Amino acid sequence: MASSAVAVRRVVHRYAPPLLAVLVAAAVVASATGDIGVRSPLPGAAVLLIAAGSAWAAGTVRTRRWPLFLAAAVGWLVLAAAAAGVLASYQAGLRLRGRQVAGYLAGVALVLTGGVLVGLAVGGTRRITTATTGNVLLLAACLVGLPLVFGLWVRARQDTLAALRDRAERLEREQEARADRVRAEERTRIAREMHDVVAHRVSLMVVHAGALEVTAVDPATVEAAALIRTTGRQALTDLREVLGVLRQAGPVVTPERGLDTLDELIGESRAAGLRVSRQDEGVPTALPATLGRTAYRVVREALTNVRKHAADAETTVCLRYLPDGLEVLVRNGPSEGGSALPGAGQGLLGLRERVELLGGRLEATPVDGGFLVRALIPLAGAA
Repeated sequence: MASSAVAVRRVVHRYAPPLLAVLVAAAVVASATGDIGVRSPLPGAAVLLIAAGSAWAAGTVRTRRWPLFLAAAVGWLVLAAAAAGVLASYQAGLRLRGRQVAGYLAGVALVLTGGVLVGLAVGGTRRITTATTGNVLLLAACLVGLPLVFGLWVRARQDTLAALRDRAERLEREQEARADRVRAEERTRIAREMHDVVAHRVSLMVVHAGALEVTAVDPATVEAAALIRTTGRQALTDLREVLGVLRQAGPVVTPERGLDTLDELIGESRAAGLRVSRQDEGVPTALPATLGRTAYRVVREALTNVRKHAADAETTVCLRYLPDGLEVLVRNGPSEGGSALPGAGQGLLGLRERVELLGGRLEATPVDGGFLVRALIPLAGAA
């Protein structure tokens, strides 16, 4: 319904001026011939000239008003034709304000007075129609008063709608500003909590790992302490980046890793003790950045889960390049058990939502005593 109304308004806005011009010209001619007014003794060429001028004035009323007012005065004084005058009164109510309306009414009084004098001079039907008191008052009310009042009502309605629209837009802007302020305060609170709790504990872990690296005698212990210290420093760097994003008020675009850093991710997992291998199938092609980032996140989350629940299992990362997309498989074999690290269980859920946003699907199922994470990401969704 809304689209239909908009289409109708567009058509009316486009074709209204020529239609008004045709109607005014036809009304002037009909008035001069006596069909809807007083028959004029003037030659047809003069009538057509006045009708053409009135039509042009009506067609250009959106850009200029004075031609229509002039055509209305000439049409009434010469032919007693009221079509241009009716349109002029409506436009005066619609577009004039304050003293301009008073000036227009003064001009109308002068034209009507002139019409009375012309009617008295011509006599006959013209005198009865335009020079008697009752007819003059009736014509003033019907041909001037009603169109003027209707124009004033339309303008008042437009002003009211514009004021309501401005108020709604202002309220929407204020609401958005309040929401942005609340989000900024919440982000600042989260950043403060993360800095006070998480960053403090990771810093302690790095400090203790560094001390163990210095004081330990066993080479394996020294190597493990160095790995913990390096990983902790990297975690602090990543945490600082996250805190920086949270503390910034506006939208921030942060660089994310893609498939070009997948070997680095696998190397970090191997350094942490995982037995990870990589396989690529198909012909590697250039992939959209969004697809690459999503595939990287799938592998990272899958390897994180392996470290938590099956750190001693054989793990394979496979990228299968398809004509219409990319298939990512991360599969780990059976684990001999051991202590599992705590987790919130939301990682795979978030990954599934991210993959589905690109039009793909993600599966995470137990397979032969191990676990398989499989993501199929189409090119069309990431383009």
